[in-house]
Amino acid sequence: MGDVDTVDHTTDQHGEHRAYIGSFTSGGGRGITTAAVDPATGALTPIASLDALPNPSSLALDPATGLLYAVSETEDGMVAAFRPTAAGLEPLGAAVTVDASGPTHLSLAGQRLLTANYTSGSVSSLPLTADGSPGGPPAVLTHHGSGPDRDRQESPHAHQVLPDPSGRWVLSVDLGTDSVRVCAPDRGTGALRTHTETALRAGSGPRHLAFHPDGTLVYVVHELEPQLTVCRWNAASGQLEPVGEVPVTSGGVPGAERDYPSTLVVSSDGRFLWVAIRGADAIATLTLSGRAEKPQLTHTEPCGGSWPRDLVADPSGRRLYVSNEWSGNVTWFDIDPQTGQPHRSGQAEVPGAACVVFG
Repeated sequence: MGDVDTVDHTTDQHGEHRAYIGSFTSGGGRGITTAAVDPATGALTPIASLDALPNPSSLALDPATGLLYAVSETEDGMVAAFRPTAAGLEPLGAAVTVDASGPTHLSLAGQRLLTANYTSGSVSSLPLTADGSPGGPPAVLTHHGSGPDRDRQESPHAHQVLPDPSGRWVLSVDLGTDSVRVCAPDRGTGALRTHTETALRAGSGPRHLAFHPDGTLVYVVHELEPQLTVCRWNAASGQLEPVGEVPVTSGGVPGAERDYPSTLVVSSDGRFLWVAIRGADAIATLTLSGRAEKPQLTHTEPCGGSWPRDLVADPSGRRLYVSNEWSGNVTWFDIDPQTGQPHRSGQAEVPGAACVVFG
């Protein structure tokens, strides 16, 4: 199952505050790193690493049980559960197949574990057993379609899957088909069926979405174009309606590297939105205060590393954490409460960093 590597630590010695960092083992990562979180400064201090699963690039924590779930972003896609301990993490049973290739994101929906499978272009739904570990067999919903970018959109590429705030629906974002599918879970089996499919601009490559705190708006960030699509969300009918597009960069520089936005975060008070942008290696700040349907780009800040794959706010909402995959570090930023502008305050070395979640 892999080796556990622990080191001495002084911060948060009783384990009240923890963060878990997923990384690409194929890129020199250590698997899942457990870090202590200093509640005063937000500093992360790695205390243990566990390489029980190849390429755990996406993590999800169940707040009710404290269990941590991870994908294995490999050709033979898997998911696994882990139990936090004083020393770090221990596997909870064996990894389970998702019957698909390249799972790149996972989330919890009731008693089901969902994965978005990039290579296969599908979404898997797995039951959770009595002890919280994933079981099988998975129910797999296969996407269909393609896009105009022959290099990136030759087939479906599901990149994110998550339930809506009401818990009635599941939304899956597909980079390959330029669309977001709204799915209805079967109450008996947990299998997903497509309820509606919302088409976004051809060739834009939607990658991730986030809900506004009031639950009526959805923001979709695109990988193949540095833009954001704003959509109205109707939880009663399960309808997603695009209403506008907003750039997340201030404009291209001739000869500059192409920008590839990766993910986004909406502040818990609904005043700001942040986007991680690879290529530019930056965090874009957009204000939502004037009108949430028309975000405005106000600031761009260097991310403190290379190829920011993931961006997440801490539970307090006062800090942002960036997983910089190519430079192998996690950087954190204090957020100005008035302007939403992030200010870098620290970093931790994490080779192949892919994501951060907080316990």
